[in-house]
Amino acid sequence: MTHVKTYCLLLVCAVLTMSFDIPKEGFATSSDGAKIHYRTFGSGKPLLIINGGPGMNSEGFEGMARTLSENRLTIIYDQRGTGKSKLSSLDSTNITMDLMIADIEALRKQLNIDKWSVLGHSFGGIVVSYYATRYPEHIDKIVLSSSGGVDLGLLSDAQSSIDSKLTKAEQDSVNYWSAKIDAGDTSHFARLRRGINLAHAYVIDPKFIPVIGERLTQGNQTVNQLIWTDLNRIHYDCTAGLKSYNKPVLVIQGAQDIVSKNIAEKSHKAFKKSRVIFMDHCIHYGWLDNPEVYFREVNSFLN
Repeated sequence: MTHVKTYCLLLVCAVLTMSFDIPKEGFATSSDGAKIHYRTFGSGKPLLIINGGPGMNSEGFEGMARTLSENRLTIIYDQRGTGKSKLSSLDSTNITMDLMIADIEALRKQLNIDKWSVLGHSFGGIVVSYYATRYPEHIDKIVLSSSGGVDLGLLSDAQSSIDSKLTKAEQDSVNYWSAKIDAGDTSHFARLRRGINLAHAYVIDPKFIPVIGERLTQGNQTVNQLIWTDLNRIHYDCTAGLKSYNKPVLVIQGAQDIVSKNIAEKSHKAFKKSRVIFMDHCIHYGWLDNPEVYFREVNSFLN
């Protein structure tokens, strides 16, 4: 059960946006030979969108990518070991933060991009922050969307943040189905019942509960735990590495987010040229609970 609650905290949900446009797609070859699958939408200045997780593919971010592509080129990709970015095995040698950064650089080179803006949601914000300490010269602007933060502070209050959003009945149901899954019940039904009850911690608008619940069934827990192990191994903390970073940064999240305001404020302090926005009537998914404000602020910042 190590980091299971944080795993749930950083998962992403699908955006309910339908489109018949066919995205451009392909694979970038990373430094260790891994094939990283990507898709692009629109045209213009590039924006890389890094989804949450760890252990999730990019499917849940297609809707966001299409919406933001009205003004620019947007790029989403499956993080290594997820979706179509398959690996022959999953272990501590091929699931690391450094290799995830190498994947991003391989993708940038594959698309012949010198500088791009990068949006990281939830765990994606952790990836973006780490990337900014390694390759700041290739970043134009950063959007930290309900970001997991610039250090491991998230781990201290992830459990209480989630529990505070759930009723007693929902907490009991999550615990019941978690125990069933831990005991060997790998059925989709068990995972979905757990996801449906847990989804109430992530979004205010109840119409999104079913799709979030379904999305919460899809994570690769092996990838998830390998990444958290690696984050602890490297003592993840970007504050020192970001002292000289001077590009614009937007920190945006729900006023009722399960990611605490302290984490957002710490990111704000770490990035010199940053601005913080807390959206009212919004938990973890700004583009679902408060899409008008979310897309207005993100587009205004990027433009």
